[in-house]
Amino acid sequence: MLGPDAAPPCGWHCHDCSHLGRGCPGCRETGGRPFWTSTSDIEACPVYMCCTEQEGLEHCGLCPQLACDTFANWRDPSMPDEEFEESMAERINALRNRARRK
Repeated sequence: MLGPDAAPPCGWHCHDCSHLGRGCPGCRETGGRPFWTSTSDIEACPVYMCCTEQEGLEHCGLCPQLACDTFANWRDPSMPDEEFEESMAERINALRNRARRK
């Protein structure tokens, strides 16, 4: 299982994904290009790129603008609104906790 520092910048946990180890090594290992980018119209995850490339941060919890529009608007389109809102709140909390441990 991945440790908290290996988690992606967005707060999702690759170890919760059924694709991990089945053709996808994880967000960090692919430089923000996990499995789903090959099936979408983007080259890389916009949250990953904003956090790591533009802001130079390890994760979004270190960003004073958490939850910016990039973070708040990036979602699994199949996820119902209520589930997404709960997930986002959990990720923000987890990211802020990661930031406090630094």
